[in-house]
Amino acid sequence: MKQKITPNLWFDGAKEAVDFYTSAFPSGKVISTSYYPNSVEEGLADFQLDFAGKELTIDFEISGFRFTAINAGPVFQFNPSISFMVNFDPSRDEQASEQLNELWAKLVEGGEILMPLDAYPFSKRYGWVKDRYGLTWQLILTDPAGEPRPFIIPSLMFSGENINHAEEAINFYLSVFDDAKLGTVARYSEDTGPAQAGALMFADFMLADQWFAAMDSGVEQHFTFNEAVSLSVSCKDQTEIDSFWEKLSSVSEAEQCGWCKDRYGLSWQIVPENMEELMKKPEAFVKMMQMKKLVVSDF
Repeated sequence: MKQKITPNLWFDGAKEAVDFYTSAFPSGKVISTSYYPNSVEEGLADFQLDFAGKELTIDFEISGFRFTAINAGPVFQFNPSISFMVNFDPSRDEQASEQLNELWAKLVEGGEILMPLDAYPFSKRYGWVKDRYGLTWQLILTDPAGEPRPFIIPSLMFSGENINHAEEAINFYLSVFDDAKLGTVARYSEDTGPAQAGALMFADFMLADQWFAAMDSGVEQHFTFNEAVSLSVSCKDQTEIDSFWEKLSSVSEAEQCGWCKDRYGLSWQIVPENMEELMKKPEAFVKMMQMKKLVVSDF
C-alpha cells in the first residue's frame, strides 16, 4: 500500500543528511531527487538564488518507510516536539538488541543524548537521542508479547500552549483521516509538571493505515511544532485536496505552496499524488509559488 502521509524534513544541506540516514539505518535508499530551477527566468524566487540548480527535495526510505528531505537552508530548526520512534522487535529479529545498540552509536556521534540508553519501566532498552542534524529519535526494544508495530513511527509531543491537548488532537486527527483507529493508551496517574493527571503519557493511533504516537510532556518545554517537520498528504484529486485543506488549515498566514498549519500548529502539506508530473509542466514552479492551496487545474 502506498504511503499516504510522508514526513518532510527541512535541512540546511539535505544531501549530506540523507546520505547519513540511508547508510546508518537498515535498508536505507534514495528514491528520487528534484531540483530548483536554474534561474529567475525559470521560476526561481529572488530569495532562492543561492539554491539555483541544487537539490530541492530528496525522497528516501528507511526499511520501507518514506521521508522527504527538503533542502532549504537554516530557516527552521528541528526540536523534540516531533521525533521518530524506532522499534526493534525481538520477536521478529533475534539480533534486535544488538542492532539497536549499533544504530544508537551512529546517531549519538556528533549528537546529544536526551534520555540515556537504559532499562525503563516501559522497555528493557530505550534511549532518546538528537542526531548531528538536530533530528530526534527514540530507539526502543519492544515487548515481543505486545501488538506488533512498524519499525518507524512519527511521534508528537504536546508541550507549551499545547500541553494536555494530546488526546484532543488524536481525536481530531482520527476524524480527519480514513482507516483510522486508536491503539495503546497510557495516562499520567497524577499531575506531573505541566501534564495533568489523566493526560496522555503515551498513545499510538493509526491514520490512513499508518501508525503515529503522541504524548503530553511531563516536564516544561520551551518548544512546540514548527515547519522543520511537516506531514505531506498525497491526494488523489482536487476534491480530496479541498477536503483535507478545509479540515486541517487553521492559520491563514501559514498557507503557502500547499503548506498549512492545523489548530495545534502542526504543519501539513496537502499535495496531489501526481505532483512530480505536474512540476514538469511549463512554469510549474512559478505557478506553485503563487498558490496557497494547490489547485491542480492551475498548473
